[in-house]
Amino acid sequence: MKFAVKALSNGRARAGVLQLGSCPGPIETPSLLLSTRKGLPLFIAPDLLPSLPSPDCHLLQFSPLHFLEGPSPKTISSIGGLHTMLGLHDYGFAAVPRDSIHSLPECDSTNKIGASFETPCGRRLIKPVEYMEMITSMRPNVWVTLADEVPAWVSDKRNKTSVDRTLKWLDECIALSPAGGAVFGSIVGGSNVEEREQCAQAVAMRNVSGYWIGGFGFGESMEERPSLLNAVTDNLPKERPRLICGLGLPEEVLQAVAAGVDLFDSDYIYHLTMGGFALIFPLDQLEKTACDFQSSDEGSDRAKINLRATVYRKDTTPIVENCSCYTCQNHTKAYINHLLNVHEMLAQILLEIHNTHHYLGFFRLIREAIKEGKFEQFHKKFVQSRRDHLAEDVASV
Repeated sequence: MKFAVKALSNGRARAGVLQLGSCPGPIETPSLLLSTRKGLPLFIAPDLLPSLPSPDCHLLQFSPLHFLEGPSPKTISSIGGLHTMLGLHDYGFAAVPRDSIHSLPECDSTNKIGASFETPCGRRLIKPVEYMEMITSMRPNVWVTLADEVPAWVSDKRNKTSVDRTLKWLDECIALSPAGGAVFGSIVGGSNVEEREQCAQAVAMRNVSGYWIGGFGFGESMEERPSLLNAVTDNLPKERPRLICGLGLPEEVLQAVAAGVDLFDSDYIYHLTMGGFALIFPLDQLEKTACDFQSSDEGSDRAKINLRATVYRKDTTPIVENCSCYTCQNHTKAYINHLLNVHEMLAQILLEIHNTHHYLGFFRLIREAIKEGKFEQFHKKFVQSRRDHLAEDVASV
């Protein structure tokens, strides 16, 4: 793995280039990692992956814990690892224990032996040696060390314990690490700025290729998040990539980019898709609103529309005019509304394709703003436009 920062904007926000051996070309950052279930996107079949923007879509994130109910590590290893088993040789895989969809950390059951997770197989305690056995067999391009993540409301004592355990497990994982695969050291610290700083400083002293910033999306407020993010990124080497999980909303992504984060998970897309929502916020200019937005749409706002709503039953237009994704090029809102209301899985397939394509476009806008040195203006304009639209909707009720 190779990473280089190519542009900075407003001090911390940065655009870079990430190169992974299995990917067909360099991937520009900030970038989105596509969330998967056992290495494959939840609804997009492998033969449809090429329809997404390339090489932006070539980073896939998975949790090794998904395979607790599948082939054993020994079987996966004998096949040749995850790339060979799934037949995705041109894609990069990032292994992260936490998955906000199917493998949630359970801090109350975590102890000094290992980290506890709520998995599809029930609650499981994962020891570093077991975790590294899975990593060794799957051979991902990037893997994150085991961490003890805690929510924002835990005591200072429990928070400090989580930092100590995470650093201890980091050293154990590195000692057991296989040849090949870039190691991302885990950084925790809850909602305590001092613990975040100390953990980041300690991890920065280890021999790792990048950093995974954990413990976000667990109850911290939007107001306190910037100081927590800055406490971490200010203490990390500039030349190594930073990955974060748990921040998926556009406003949350912009907060993390402003702090210098490079890679993000895409659980947000999964939750939108399962709810029947499609992203519509404009990607050409923020002043422009979606052309056919109906303020009366149930559960909709200026960023997304609820395609379950009856207003779309006879709507023969695509989700977004001029969108080049497979869904918008071939299908209408009326058809997706029908699929959703008859509980046909094709609805989720089409929605995930569109939402992924649209959100990758959002990240492209972020990169362009950084390269032009205008990220702060872009950030403020985007947030303000969302607030103005929300105020208009409240006033119209």
